[in-house]
Order: sequence, then structure tokens, then C-alpha cells
Amino acid sequence: MRASDLLHLAAESLFRARLRSVMMLIAMSIGVAAVVVLTSLGEGARRYVTGEFQALGTDLLIVLPGRSETTGVQPGLFAGETPRDLTLDDARALLRVPGIERIAPLVVGSAPVSSAGLTREVPVIGSTADFYYVRKLSMGQGRFLPPGELDRDMAVCVLGTKVASELFPQRPAVGSSVRIGDRRFRVIGVLGESGRAVGFDLQELVIIPVSSAQQIFNTESLFRILVQASDHDAIPRTRLTVLETIKSRHQGEEDVTVITQDAVLATFNRIFTALTLTLAGIASISLAVAGILIMNVMLVAVSQRTAEVGLLKALGARGRQITALFLAEAVLLSVAGALAGLVVGYAANALIGRLYPVLPVGAPAWAVVLALVIAVASGVVFGLMPARRAAKLDPVVALAGRR
Repeated sequence: MRASDLLHLAAESLFRARLRSVMMLIAMSIGVAAVVVLTSLGEGARRYVTGEFQALGTDLLIVLPGRSETTGVQPGLFAGETPRDLTLDDARALLRVPGIERIAPLVVGSAPVSSAGLTREVPVIGSTADFYYVRKLSMGQGRFLPPGELDRDMAVCVLGTKVASELFPQRPAVGSSVRIGDRRFRVIGVLGESGRAVGFDLQELVIIPVSSAQQIFNTESLFRILVQASDHDAIPRTRLTVLETIKSRHQGEEDVTVITQDAVLATFNRIFTALTLTLAGIASISLAVAGILIMNVMLVAVSQRTAEVGLLKALGARGRQITALFLAEAVLLSVAGALAGLVVGYAANALIGRLYPVLPVGAPAWAVVLALVIAVASGVVFGLMPARRAAKLDPVVALAGRR
């Protein structure tokens, strides 16, 4: 029996049992579509986070209070000590370190912001003029915080676009006044639409001078210090210098943690890669279920087509040809279902992309290949037993319609 004849007979048998074939096609296509969509979501999340970090540049160091150790225990925990706070004096000392281009000390808190009877609770960031360059922000109106000494108290602020539109729906925000906590500030700028970054939605916060934030939140400590190195190649050396500088100021105690953007990005990549693989594994289970359905339906088909098998054997068809015929039907169903699943999966991705344009949804190539391979393999593996059962039928018994 030629291959073309084999495929023709297999396709004809599937067409005759349209309802059965459609059921198996739907099961297989759902499995493939699930792999495509779920891996697309995992990959899209990874690309989004990676893009957000890369937008900040690869020359950024983040100084955090408290030392991160492999034991998971902070130094001095059992002695009743707490990590020494980062201060503005520490930030000034870092400004004198060679290889550092800018620093942006941060004080973070939440406070009510009001204007003309409108009030809302918003995150407040206290920083300096260099925060604009370190976080690569953009302005929609006005200007950012003016440069000056770290401890210079200025009653000016910059609003996120959403805060500005809610507090000033009928008039320009720039030049107006707002009350933050119990202090009054003059609005000198509104961030642009591109002012979004990992960790904060910059459209929904207020930025004020770091010294003013310390007074509002009654603290002298810093949440963290952002350090921009002059060159990406100097990051390892600059990191060690920052640690030594803080250590010398903290009585020889290495009680801060300095992390790099590359380290954070690598961690997120590992997390989202593991998540994507897990989602692919979960979705692949549905392909195995579809394969079991194919096996069960093909077994029923064999019992219903005993007379047909007997006639083929009476005409001289050998056992391996009968096996190949039923196996070809299973493979055709698997391939057709896999292709239909790809169409459904990519259509779902397009819909998700329209609903959430910020998420770069796209199935990785390995996931598409994996879905196709598992789909075809399921058809072959689970179609083999019904095919072998058909091949073993006795032609005389089969022609008599007995199973």
C-alpha cells in the first residue's frame, strides 16, 4: 500500500466519522492552545520586567540598609542590635567616591495630599534633582526638583500625571499649591506619561526634596540610595568602593547591602523562566489527556470497524499495513489538532495584546515546537495500541462482524 493510498484511506475514514474526529480535534487543539497562551503570558511577564530594568540602564547600584547574609540572619539580631540607618551624610560621602556620577537618596512614605477641598492618600518620595537622571524620567509640564544641597529644605514638589489630573481637574497644576501632610508645597512640574518604573507607578505619586520628606515623616534615615556609576565596566569596582566607604563610616561594620541592576535582572529572569517552564508543563498535561481521548475513541472505532478490517485483510492487507492505517488516522488528527491549536493560541495572544498592550505577549519558539512535538507524539503513542489491536483481528471473524 502506497503512502498516498494510506493517507487517502485514513482521511476518508476520519471524514466518515465527522463527530468523532471533531471531538478529538477540539481536545488536541485546546491542549496546544493552552501551551501557547500560558507560555506567552510567562514570557511576556519576563520581557516586561526585563524591559523595565533595562530602561533604567545597567550602570545602577542600589544601597540598602542591613547586610544580606547567606544564613538569612541579620548581624546582631540575637544581641538586640538593629542595622545602622543610612543617612544623608552617607550619601554625601558616596558623592566623593571615584567612579560615581550621581546619587539619589530616597525617603519613601505615604501622606494625604490635598488642594481646593480635594484630598487623596498617595505615595511620597523624597529625593534630589539627580533622581530625574538616575531613574530616566520625563517631564510633561514644568520642571523637576532644582539642584541644591541634600539638606536644603524647599517647599516644592512634582506630581504624577494621575495625581495632577485628580487634584486639578479644571486648572493647571504647575504653579498651584498643595498640602502634603501639614505642610504646603508649590507644584513646579508634572511627570510625563513615560514616567513609570519597576517598584512604583510614578503616575500616582508625589516627589519632594529629600530633606522635606524627612521632616514630614519625622525620620533621619533613608529608605535606600540609588548610585549611578560613570561606566558599566566599573560596576564591580564601584560596588566594592561603596561598601568600603559605608563600612568606614559605620565603625568598621559592613551593615549595608549593595545590589546591581544586573543581579536583580538575572534573578527575575530565573524566576520567570521557571514560571514559564512550569506553565508549559501544566499545559502539556492537557495534551496527554487529549492523547488518552484519542486512544479511547480509536479503540471504539476498531470495535466498530471490524468488518472493514476483515475485508482489508481478505484483500491481502498485512498486519503492519492495518497498523499503519489506524496509526495514520491518529497522527492526522494530532497534526490537524495541533495546527488548529496554534491558530487559536496566536489569536488569543493577539486578543491579550490588545487588552493589555503594555505586556509584550509572545510564545517562545521552544514552546511552539514543544507543543507540536508532544501533540504528534501523543497521537503516535496513544494510537499505537488501537492500531495493533486492529492488526491482530482474525479476517474470518472480523468479516463475520464478531469482535
